[in-house]
This record gives sequence, C-alpha cells and structure tokens, in this order.
Amino acid sequence: MEKITKKGLLKFVLKASLSTLAIYVVIQKIDLVETQKIIFQTSLGWLLLAFFMFNISKIISSIRLNSFFQAIGLLLSGWYNLRLYYIGMFYNLFLPGGIGGDGYKVYLLHKTYNTSVKQLVAASLLDRISGLFALVFLALAMGMFLDLSVFGNGISGILIALLIISYPMYYIVVKYVFKSFLKSFHISNLYSFGVQTFQLICAFFIFKSLGVQGLYLEYLTLFLISSVVAVLPFTIGGVGARELVFIFGANYFMIDKNTAVAFSILFFLITALSSFSGLFLKTGDKTMNMEEDSSDKE
Repeated sequence: MEKITKKGLLKFVLKASLSTLAIYVVIQKIDLVETQKIIFQTSLGWLLLAFFMFNISKIISSIRLNSFFQAIGLLLSGWYNLRLYYIGMFYNLFLPGGIGGDGYKVYLLHKTYNTSVKQLVAASLLDRISGLFALVFLALAMGMFLDLSVFGNGISGILIALLIISYPMYYIVVKYVFKSFLKSFHISNLYSFGVQTFQLICAFFIFKSLGVQGLYLEYLTLFLISSVVAVLPFTIGGVGARELVFIFGANYFMIDKNTAVAFSILFFLITALSSFSGLFLKTGDKTMNMEEDSSDKE
C-alpha cells in the first residue's frame, strides 16, 4: 500500500509541475489585468446556462458508461450509476494523486458485484476512448470550415482523409481490442456525440457570457482541440494544457488571448463546481446498495 501511495504522490507532483509550468507560460503571454476585467464583466445568465449544459453532458456521459457496463452484464440503475459517475469526477479532479475516479469505480463495483476487474477496467478505458474519438472527429469536421492556409495547401486534404478513416479505424479497435463491447458500439457513439454537442453548447454560452461577438467557429474548434489535450493525463484536470492550446491557437486564428484564457478559467470553475458535488454523494457502499435494492423493489 505504501508503494502505491508513493507512486500516486509522484504522479501528482509531476502533474502539478507540468500544470504550473504551463500556467507560467500562459501568464507570460497574456495581460492579467485585462483577463481579470473580462472575467468580472461576465454575464451570469449565460454562465448559468453553460453550467446547466455542462451537467447535461455529464449525465449523458454517465449513461454511455452504463451502456458499457451493461455490455459486460453489470446492470446498474441510472441513479446509482450517475452518483458513482459524479463521485468519480470528484476523485479525478480533487484527488489526482490517489487511485482516481476510474480506479474507485472499478474497486467499488468489483467489491460490490464481484464483476471482473479486467472487464471493468476495459469498460472505463473504452468510455474514455469513445469520448476522445468524438472530440477528434468533431474537431476535424469543424476544422474543415476554417481558413487553414497558414498550415499549407494540403491541410484540407489531410483533414478530409483523417475524417474519412477515423470512424472505420475506431470500429476496428473496438472489434479486435474490446470485443465484449462491440454490441454497444453504435449507441455509445451516439452518446459520445451527444456529450460533445452539449459541451460545445456549454462553451458557446461561456463565450456569450464573455461578450464574444464573432469567430465562434474558431473559438469552438480550439475548445475541442484543447479538450483533446486536456484528456491526456499530463496535468491536473487539464489545468494549463487547455490554456496553452488557446494561447498558441490564437496566433493562427486571430482570436483574443485574454478572452480565451478567461474562457478556460470559467470552464474549469464550472467543471470544479460540478465535480465537487460528488463529495456529497459519497455516502458509503452499504448505503448505496440499500438504496439500490429499495429502488429495484419499487
């Protein structure tokens, strides 16, 4: 147990260091006073709508994960699964040096239902891969409508080629690596695109709250790219990584760096506030099981 704790602590220190370095670079590239001013002038109405849309995306995401659980014969009620999902969000963001949200879910479900750890890990991993695929697909699709001539004349052809082969390649991965989940392939993809659609709406509302008047396609495409980078387990909750994408992307898409960073801060705050609710849902294994049993009887 001591070795696991030390390993987790080391991972946390490395992630914190990378996040700190990324934030330092970002601070050097923006006007802090202007960024602060933009945040304080935020429209709360649009921000509340963004918060609502973000949590709808998380509810759909929990349903997607439950579809993977069902594929391996683990039948959880929607409410139990949703609570478990938000607890996992809390673990991922606020306890990055521990076992993490996925590790907690695998441990609890194996202990409670005696489901194979290997299958539970595969379900959690494919859940993340499915979300990543939707992010990349939408980023490629939206990128085709941008002026990318700065990257060279052949960039549009590359995007089209990647877009065409992405879905078949993802199918092949699921078919040969995650065979047990092939029957839920199409429905899980629909959930994934639903998740990212509501995330895009959330992002759009945040930009509206910041008073952005144009270049929505550029901002939203960079948001998708930043989400892909934030998923990679190199920083704490994507802190710093998302901002870096906006900072460097601003040089190519002519967006305002200060507004982009203000967006990243607000998006993180929405994520943190939503994830923090998982703390109050952590009531213990026995309590959750008792509620599950009573709901099944009803």
